[in-house]
Amino acid sequence: MDHGMVCVTGASGFLASWLIKRLLLSGYHVIGTVRDPGNEAKLAHLWNLQGAKERLRLVKAELTEEGSFDDAIMGCAGVFHMASPVLGQFTDPREEIVNPAVNGTLNVLRSCKKNPSLRRVVLTSSSSTVRVKDNLDPQIPLDESSWSSVELCEKLKIWYVVSKTMAEKAAWEFCNKNGINLVTVIPSFVVGPSLPPTLCSTASDILGLLQGETERFYWHGRMGYVHIDDVALCHILVYEHEKAQGRYLCSSTVVDNDELVSILSTRYPTLPVPKRFEQHKRPYYEFNTTKIKSLGLNFKSIEEMFEDCITSLVAQGHLSIP
Repeated sequence: MDHGMVCVTGASGFLASWLIKRLLLSGYHVIGTVRDPGNEAKLAHLWNLQGAKERLRLVKAELTEEGSFDDAIMGCAGVFHMASPVLGQFTDPREEIVNPAVNGTLNVLRSCKKNPSLRRVVLTSSSSTVRVKDNLDPQIPLDESSWSSVELCEKLKIWYVVSKTMAEKAAWEFCNKNGINLVTVIPSFVVGPSLPPTLCSTASDILGLLQGETERFYWHGRMGYVHIDDVALCHILVYEHEKAQGRYLCSSTVVDNDELVSILSTRYPTLPVPKRFEQHKRPYYEFNTTKIKSLGLNFKSIEEMFEDCITSLVAQGHLSIP
């Protein structure tokens, strides 16, 4: 079945690659934007996808370059905006993370505005845009109406959350003003197989945990987790469903670090998974995912997502299980 043409920004990324896999399997023609279409080593995993030779085109576009998404987006019925500034060491967080995330999103949306064929834009946000706030009530699960406090995030110097929150808010403001049909997907911590050969920060954090590191996961405290395939399916679902609107939380299970390592050490007793973590004084929360479930999405379990992730890490040579 031919579903028409859609654009996926940041096509070579962990989540975007998996979404493209799912879109191709569903019969879509996909235009993926990348920074260097000639980088064969970085893009080989995309060309190896079923249907890629017939229905995938990769084109150059830069978040920071005004108008560079025009050609990729023109003629597409849908745009999945997933590209985001790469996290790393930084000296000026506003200039290196926050502004590129906001301005890059607006750059993509300005190209969307020029496209008369556009039906809907799906923006990938983050559950961090929902859960960082002073007044969390542990008795009331967080839903799509909740927004993180930018002021609190700035105070805590969690610049990634600032960037994701401000980028999503800027997207809503722009799309409401310009009559663009926008839906946002708000995934929690994404776990699953990695198609790109180089691990992203998310997959690297999981690999570290499985190898006995505690430092990166220590900061998670309590966290929602979701299978990468469920996130990809969620994007397609909210794109295709006529009545989909607003924000959609996408998360399977919320657990504390100690619960997570208990599950992992039981299933993988030969791996040096930490036994316990030093406790944060973090507020308890749950997510209310009724909205996306009402469209028909059923989430895979935390055991399934880590099993698929670990199988992939072993297959790619990143991990060995004694």
